[in-house]
Amino acid sequence: MPTTTDPTRQGQPLDARSLRGLAHPLRLRILGLLREDGPATASGLAARLGESSGSTSWHLRQLAEYGFIEEDPDRGNRRDRWWRARHEVTVFDKAQFLDDPDSWCALQVLMHEVVNRDFGHAAAFVAAVESWRREWVCASTLSDWDLRLTAPELAELVEELGAVIERYRRPRAEGDEAVRVQLQAFPRNRHEEQQP
Repeated sequence: MPTTTDPTRQGQPLDARSLRGLAHPLRLRILGLLREDGPATASGLAARLGESSGSTSWHLRQLAEYGFIEEDPDRGNRRDRWWRARHEVTVFDKAQFLDDPDSWCALQVLMHEVVNRDFGHAAAFVAAVESWRREWVCASTLSDWDLRLTAPELAELVEELGAVIERYRRPRAEGDEAVRVQLQAFPRNRHEEQQP
């Protein structure tokens, strides 16, 4: 994870308690929308997510209890509460959960939800690719590479790629589109290697 002095970029660190609070599909979606699109109300999120405002309101309170979001004091009133993300990213060290079966189970739920979310984003792009201008279609990629690496080399590769991506982070400018970059790097299934 890149280092920075910007407190919003420092990230929300996960511990066993907050991990269990985040490992829910709707909470991940809500947190993602607040991070990507900025502050919102429970009713606004409900309309976007196809949920009831009671459901989104409850999940917003849960995210606030675990420290992921907070009320936006510059918007709304007692009846119309606006929420915002406290950090732009969530950071965690998977090793800290390996020896705790309950936490590891929650981490697996979280990782499955992230994979499902990322697949959904890529599938939505492919389904609507004809709606994008030619230069955006040509600039995009759905690539993968098979490499032979050690675990330390994989960790180094991920860190270097993260640093490259961070170099492109900037405030929105004229002509920009919101671009989603997904990075997945993991060892291949050993059974997959044995296929002819």
